[in-house]
Amino acid sequence: MIASENQEAPVLAVLCGEHRPPDMRAVESGAVVRYTDAAGLAEALAGADALFVYDFLSTAVPGAWHAADRLRWLHIASAGVDPVLFPGLVESDVVLTNSRGVFDGAIAEYVLGVVLAFAKDFARSHDLQRERRWQHRESERIAGREVLVVGTGPIGRAIARLLRAAGMRVSGAGRRERTGDPDFGVVHESARLTEVLPHADYVVAVAPLTEHTKGMFDARAFAAMKPSARFVNVGRGELVVTSDLVDALRSGSIAGAALDVFDTEPLPPESPLWSMADVLVSPHMSGDFAGWRNTLVEVFSENFRRWQAGEPLRNVVDKTLGYVPSGNQGAG
Repeated sequence: MIASENQEAPVLAVLCGEHRPPDMRAVESGAVVRYTDAAGLAEALAGADALFVYDFLSTAVPGAWHAADRLRWLHIASAGVDPVLFPGLVESDVVLTNSRGVFDGAIAEYVLGVVLAFAKDFARSHDLQRERRWQHRESERIAGREVLVVGTGPIGRAIARLLRAAGMRVSGAGRRERTGDPDFGVVHESARLTEVLPHADYVVAVAPLTEHTKGMFDARAFAAMKPSARFVNVGRGELVVTSDLVDALRSGSIAGAALDVFDTEPLPPESPLWSMADVLVSPHMSGDFAGWRNTLVEVFSENFRRWQAGEPLRNVVDKTLGYVPSGNQGAG
């Protein structure tokens, strides 16, 4: 239920999609809560002190921003903030926080799963089973294989730790080159990506979407990869030039791809990616474990408590960078 309006309680607008956030009682007891869809967002923002973007795929915030006359804080229920990182917000004094940390383990498990699916040829085994065909094959080992994780934030680190535990050799690519990293060992500078791509058996894209990373996996990048390499994207669809990826798969420049995110979602029925051999498609679900919605609300509720108490917020995003800098994620 929506808390009754009064002059003392802060006003919170909550942008919902198909689902309302579960169990908001702790927040509702201390705020006037206005639940809204995209169509009513501008009305809900008028006079609101804070905005909870629970529908983290919505692109409605920029169009309703003109109504945000006293907004002080915006929290988005995802690690990626690109849907709300528009000039009006960046140039404002509104504090932006995200849900960094919620999806790390689940996405790492997804990546390990698709690596094993490629190496053990599970898709072909499934097809042969349906055809009732007994066709013996040899599979690949993953131990000792080289993995390049492009994106060295918490999700990339969780991926690195899990793949290392499976015996893989992992390095990273990030903004700054360094050695001695506890999770990656070596981190290469992303600006030199095409120089390090030829060494990787698996390339995992998990970088945040910024002006510097948009389209970073293009024809030049795919041409630099091994013909036997597999590409995994659990970051953002816009990191990839989709037509270049399709060309690379068709030409055999790379051996396969596992794609959980796309530049157009849902993936259009006419996309060739649906039916290409050695391509695994999932509908932006790599981080969505059972109970994830409740966890997102728990993260927001704790930040809401901190906000009301005047304590430092967790996961404050540097709006010029587009992500939470290392050491700025807050307590816990």
